[in-house]
Amino acid sequence: MSRRIDYYFSFQSPWAYIGHQPLRRLVETYDLRLAYKPVLLTGLFSETGGMPLAKRHPARQRYRLVELQRWRDKRGLDFKLWPKHWPFDARLADGVVIAALAAGHDPEPYLQRAFAAVWERELDLAQPAVLIELADAAGLPGEKLVAHAGSDQIRAAYEQNRLDAIAADVFGSPAYVLDGEVFWGQDRIELLEDALKSGRAPYRPTN
Repeated sequence: MSRRIDYYFSFQSPWAYIGHQPLRRLVETYDLRLAYKPVLLTGLFSETGGMPLAKRHPARQRYRLVELQRWRDKRGLDFKLWPKHWPFDARLADGVVIAALAAGHDPEPYLQRAFAAVWERELDLAQPAVLIELADAAGLPGEKLVAHAGSDQIRAAYEQNRLDAIAADVFGSPAYVLDGEVFWGQDRIELLEDALKSGRAPYRPTN
């Protein structure tokens, strides 16, 4: 049976974007089941003691920009450090993923387009028309999914993802959870692969 990875992320997160293709490579190499769990980062940060970027010390903000450039080169990507429409309200864009899953669609083609739309094309993913265009281009029923993404049902599922994240000890994006073990950050992809290769038992916190 394929092993499952719970994938917590938001389109707000440049790190989720940077790590997405390496994650897809793992999924294909190890025949994994990927459980997409978009999550509202502002709520997750406040609940787990994190701070939004604007409230972090300037030294941390500057270091983040250096790290983004390092990983941009490392992953062979071409993206803006400060996209025109970032930060933005990601709830609708994230909700389209949940709506696609609820309708039985594979959201992956939409994810790839949406990440690039934020960080490379500098589009505004808070705009329904932009999301419809992206979903349509991914072969999904864009208008229907975007309408559903704003529904009470999808908002409830989005909130449940946040609660699931907290219960799993997830506190940021991206986070990959394998057998209850959290790998936080796209720079933990190699450690996730090590765990998959070895088949070891999951590590647990010790008292």
